[in-house]
Parts: sequence; C-alpha cells; structure tokens
Amino acid sequence: MSQFGSDRTSRLGLYTSEERARRDSTIWTVVQGVLAPLQFLVFLVSVLLVVRYLWTGEGYVLATWSILIKTALLFLIMITGSIWEKVVFGRFLFAPAFFWEDVVSFLVIGLHGAYLWALWTGHLHPAGQMWLALVAYAVYVVNAGQFLIKLRAARLQSPHAGAVA
Repeated sequence: MSQFGSDRTSRLGLYTSEERARRDSTIWTVVQGVLAPLQFLVFLVSVLLVVRYLWTGEGYVLATWSILIKTALLFLIMITGSIWEKVVFGRFLFAPAFFWEDVVSFLVIGLHGAYLWALWTGHLHPAGQMWLALVAYAVYVVNAGQFLIKLRAARLQSPHAGAVA
C-alpha cells in the first residue's frame, strides 16, 4: 500500500474517498478547471483561423500564432495536470483511473510537437503545417472527450449526485 493508502479493492468508482478528498482540496483542481475551458476556447478560434487559411490562403501568421498559443496551453495543462495527478493519486502520470487519457494526451502532445518541428525546420510547407495542426486538433478532441466522460463519471460518483441543487 502506498503513502496514499490506495487499496484499489476499496475503489467503488473513479476515486477512492481519500482521492476524492485530495481532489477537492487541491488548488490544482481549480487550475485544471480554468485551463481546460480556456484551452478549448483557444482551440475553437484556432480551428477557424486554420480552416480560413486553408480555404483562402490568407492569414497564415495569425493561424500560426493561434496554434502556438494552443500548444503552449496544452503543455501548461499537461504539466499542471501531472501535478494534479501526483497530488490526487500519488503519481505524476498514468494513474490507473486516468491511464488511457494520459496515453492519448501523449499522442496529442506528440502531434503538437511534430507541428512545432515542422514550423521550426520548414520541412512542411505552410498548408502541410496547417493540416498537421488539424490532425493534432482532431486527436485533442478525442482526448477532451475522454476527460469530459471522466468528469461526468466523477460527478455521478459524487456523494451529492442525487441531491437537488
């Protein structure tokens, strides 16, 4: 048994009662709650700018900056999410409750990193860079969906799930 007393046989859902208490008491939960929708908003704007560039050939610089901002937020949310996972589950990544979300997150980060490499080296022409960004964004949408499913599961597991607000 770890320092967190994580006897997995006592797990009834996504979190043990101890993990839920740590989740609810850490500032990193709030940080994730702010960064996730901010990143999604930047993603939506960026998708529009990237598609606009691919459609019209105009706005490459603006689309590129939007991808860079989205990528910076992705890296920030990954770092702070790792800290959150350490606080709640006792490990920085691949806690059993979020294993597949972390796996797909690494794919998302890899694709965003490939975009940065393509931008930095010029090995892809501008349209190729934008298509690579859209592939990264498609996998990001899958990953965001994974986390939304977990958020819903956590709410359903909450002791107050049956209470009327």
